[in-house]
Amino acid sequence: MSTDHFNPQDSELIRNLFQLSNESPKLVRSTIYKVPFDSDIAVSSWKMNEFRYYDVPSPFPTLARGLFSREIGNNDCEQPRYQIIARGYDKFFNIGEVPWTKWSSLEKYTGSPYTLSLKSNGCIIFIAAVSPSALIVTSKHALGPMPASKESHSEVGHRWLRSHLTDKGKSEKELSARLWENNWTAVAELCDDSFEEHVLSYSVEKSGLHLHGINENTKDFRTLPTDIIDAFADEWGFIKTATVMLDTISEVKSFTDEISKTGTWNGEALEGFVVRTHVIEPGENQDKPPPYLPGSSFFFKVKFDEPYMMYRDWREVTKILLSAKGSKGSLDDAKLPKSKLNRKETQVYVEWVKDEIMKNPNAFTQYSKGKGVIATREKFLKWMESEEGQNSLEGKCETKTPKQPFGKTIIVPVAIPGCGKTAVSIALSHLFGFGHTQSDDVKAKKSAPLFISNVTALLKKHDVVIADKNNHLRQHRESLRTIDSGNGAPVRLLALNWALDRPRAIIHRICADRIVIRGENHQSLRADTVSKNYESIIWQFIHNTEELASSEVDECIEMDIEDTLEQAVNKVVDGCVRSLNLPSPNSERLADAIRLAREYTPSVKKPEVKTKQKDIRYFGLLPEIDLKEAIGKQTDLPNFPKAGGDFFQTLISQERFTQHPHSTIVHKNELPGLYELWERCAHIDQMPAPPSFKFVLGHLLWNEEVMVVTVDDFQIAGTEVTLGQEGQDFVSKLSADIRDRLHITLGTQDETIPTIRGKDLVQVWRLEKEAGIGSVKLKGIEVQGRIKRWSY
Repeated sequence: MSTDHFNPQDSELIRNLFQLSNESPKLVRSTIYKVPFDSDIAVSSWKMNEFRYYDVPSPFPTLARGLFSREIGNNDCEQPRYQIIARGYDKFFNIGEVPWTKWSSLEKYTGSPYTLSLKSNGCIIFIAAVSPSALIVTSKHALGPMPASKESHSEVGHRWLRSHLTDKGKSEKELSARLWENNWTAVAELCDDSFEEHVLSYSVEKSGLHLHGINENTKDFRTLPTDIIDAFADEWGFIKTATVMLDTISEVKSFTDEISKTGTWNGEALEGFVVRTHVIEPGENQDKPPPYLPGSSFFFKVKFDEPYMMYRDWREVTKILLSAKGSKGSLDDAKLPKSKLNRKETQVYVEWVKDEIMKNPNAFTQYSKGKGVIATREKFLKWMESEEGQNSLEGKCETKTPKQPFGKTIIVPVAIPGCGKTAVSIALSHLFGFGHTQSDDVKAKKSAPLFISNVTALLKKHDVVIADKNNHLRQHRESLRTIDSGNGAPVRLLALNWALDRPRAIIHRICADRIVIRGENHQSLRADTVSKNYESIIWQFIHNTEELASSEVDECIEMDIEDTLEQAVNKVVDGCVRSLNLPSPNSERLADAIRLAREYTPSVKKPEVKTKQKDIRYFGLLPEIDLKEAIGKQTDLPNFPKAGGDFFQTLISQERFTQHPHSTIVHKNELPGLYELWERCAHIDQMPAPPSFKFVLGHLLWNEEVMVVTVDDFQIAGTEVTLGQEGQDFVSKLSADIRDRLHITLGTQDETIPTIRGKDLVQVWRLEKEAGIGSVKLKGIEVQGRIKRWSY
């Protein structure tokens, strides 16, 4: 591949992102994608933590929202060299959303001209070249087909691109040559209601790719002017994005203020405008400048409440009603946010759509998947034109939302057992006088309604209430969103997010150890090292947790599951001081709060839940590593065997990669022959503080049925002094036969192939008596893990 566009600054940026993702995976993550037309080409997609774009100074080396890179060889240098393949816009904000998008700041720090482009209501698509003759089409963060998806956003975007090029008599190769020559990314919005409906509708004539930007593939944000973008759209068949050019920020404000009265422009409803300008050096030193150097491209947006926000409210209340009907069987049980019911049109809509759901349920079967949203709205609007609709509207009163953006605050932990949420909550309550209620204190069989009542009651006495519950499901967070703050304004949700952003075995070990350490000091979840019931519960939470989305809460403090109590409390206190405008406590008060949290004993004690002890199926070694990432990096190297790389990618794309990676030590089916080994594993498993072991992932092996990785050099992680004799004894007594068969099965070709074929593959390969086995030695992947049971 040509490296004509290699730039040392761009390469350094990608190296910095790799380093940051290794040090702090909650900040930055990369995902590797094989290019659909050439599996030898791999690109990395970079995704930043959405909440942290607001921070100043920024924790990221770039503010790009959507970034793809690839390695282009090290050119005999020690460090790898990288190229930016596709680049999105820098993250931009709404008016007043951050200090530098206040009108007063925009007037000081931005310069003419101001180009207002229509904010399309679809999903963003990047089109970029990977060579002078080949291009890729991506969504914001992904490329190619997605598992369990009929068509991904990038695939639909690519389909539309082919259609546009055909209409112009152009080819992908020609477009690739142009993009490669200029080192550009074309940025478009995919608007296609037949694929995915959003809030605003698009006619057949307006369906397709709306081109609204062309960015240079560089570290710094550089985007081309509108006249070049429009000419490019005409040449290659894209739909042009409507724009208006103004000279001053006061003209921008006047123009958008006028449109906000109706929420329509040129006779059509719209979400808003993206305003494109650049940063200037102010005449005198000013405070709160934007986080960009003078001369940089700079975007902000102006969004309109009407009718876009009203339409969005209708969509959201419909989803809540459908969810209530699905889980409880009654639409009247749905708790609709009062903030969404201020408009009398919405009050009428709720009554109408309840009736419509009951009379015509088939029309809503795909609503949650974005199908039928627009048809439902248009049917309602048509009904509103009738005499019945007008009479219903006249009978409603519109309520005015107070000017304050929120009423009171609910602090929402998003966690699993053993994260430390209650200890942190106790410290916060002591320091700031927050209300604090625990779900674990509720004795009712159905605890959720009473817990919500307790939070609601505390909000009458406190401005801030901690809803101490794991809140690991979206429905938990939604139920808190609907709570009445007591003063007419919507509640603000401030999340404490313990993201599960590392290998599951690490998360499980940390949380399980904390539960063992606290012993009986919990309402109900206590550590029984014989039944191991608490370990099963932790696994359930890990598997069932639904990741927190930025749209679910108003603000978020990112926690780290590996932090000590002191680190966690300090992190939360800093976040609350910043978010809630509170005075900072001194070190003595902090120390006192941490001491109280450590000494806490629950006032409620429930009987421990007794569950039937399940039969143990096997004892296995759990690797504390992200196998997809660790092995995936090596399968992307140029000299990696194509057959092995293809098998690996197939396991991932078809969702056949193991969900519970482990290396079986001994299986129940091997009894009574290996009874002594079984007993030794059981002893290790039941230790209050079991030892960890270390090992090396040696060779990746595959045939036409199965792919495995061998487990080599099995040892105790530590010394006898630090871990005692049990771990050393276990290692020393492990026979050569058992060591030789140790492996992790990554996946099988299809569901008809049993995973035990992985064991057969390793044993045959060790004997070197079988042809047709693919093999490659992995480079220095050292891992730790513990021996755990796995039950039926």
